Amino acid sequence: MLCKPIFSALAPLAILPLAACSPSQPAPQPKAETAPKTEPAPAAPTTPQPTPAADSHTPPKPGALKTFTDWTVGCDNTLRCTLGSLLPEAGGESMITLNLTREPGPVASGGGKIALALDTRNDDAATKRPPASFTVDGKPIALRNAAALAAAIANAQSLKILDANGATLATVSLKGAAAALRYIDARQGRAGSTDAIVAKGPAPSAAPAPPLPIITAIAPSGTAAKLTAAQVATMRKRATCDLASFPDGAGESITTPETHALGGGKSLVILPCSTGAYNLIGALFIVDGASITPAQLDAPAGFEATGADTGTPVKSVINGTFEDGILTSYAKGRGLGDCGSRQGFVWDTTRFRLSEQADMSECRGNTDYITTWRAKVIRP
Repeated sequence: MLCKPIFSALAPLAILPLAACSPSQPAPQPKAETAPKTEPAPAAPTTPQPTPAADSHTPPKPGALKTFTDWTVGCDNTLRCTLGSLLPEAGGESMITLNLTREPGPVASGGGKIALALDTRNDDAATKRPPASFTVDGKPIALRNAAALAAAIANAQSLKILDANGATLATVSLKGAAAALRYIDARQGRAGSTDAIVAKGPAPSAAPAPPLPIITAIAPSGTAAKLTAAQVATMRKRATCDLASFPDGAGESITTPETHALGGGKSLVILPCSTGAYNLIGALFIVDGASITPAQLDAPAGFEATGADTGTPVKSVINGTFEDGILTSYAKGRGLGDCGSRQGFVWDTTRFRLSEQADMSECRGNTDYITTWRAKVIRP
């Protein structure tokens, strides 16, 4: 809820002098006196108040991913696009993956910047010998020169990642890289322009840069509800939860629900409902005093976002958490976490709104998910 400043204007009071008169004779008329005029004090300067940003109420529509042989590519709702390398389907020794991200908008206006990210978390060699440079068809390229790297791989056959001694840490397949870059040129409106990476042309770029949608959310406040056994049983029945009670490694039951204060007397409940080898489905409820209702979300979450059935009629998240006012879901396609969907939702007093989503559709070693939806969150 946005609060608007209220300004009050008080009218000045006029003070009139009163003369006392005797009833038997007219009162002497005093000489007229001119009271000194008091000038009103100058009004204190006021600091202009910024107009609060209004909620854009934009329906969330995460972008789709496409795969071109050994590269996956996708763009979010602002046309920020990322292509990520994939490991060979047959496997290999190296586990290093590379992502290149290009910002939207014309280069002449400060847009179109390119950034790169190397994911070495799952590569043993890279933890001891960090990447230091690249070679593309044998030509050296500095480690952080993302623009030069993108331009070079558009028409190359070989990409190697080297350590500080020039030894090869990984060889990255470039099959599909040119097609993925061409896809980004088209999605960002650069095809046939001077700003394109692959589909270059003589025309000046008029690449659009759609604004971020705005979500007005509230910061969590208050004390989380303390659930009774009867309330938990009601929620389990309503969500058709079939998770049997058993302890985790620390001896705590993983079926114990989490409660988090939202504000306005309402609390979020994440109720463990079912589990797999690496995914825990949590049904979502809102508790407001004695009232218990399923939580509402404005976008598919958890396995719904990946196209799989959640098995519960109540909205749910996967491996869900609630921290700093953000409800998260991380649905893994497999234990390595190199495919699936990550999401963040914020509470607007009536429902949870999708503020960010990142996806990886291919289970081929790249754990650096591609952002497909973003929003600007305002907490007045």
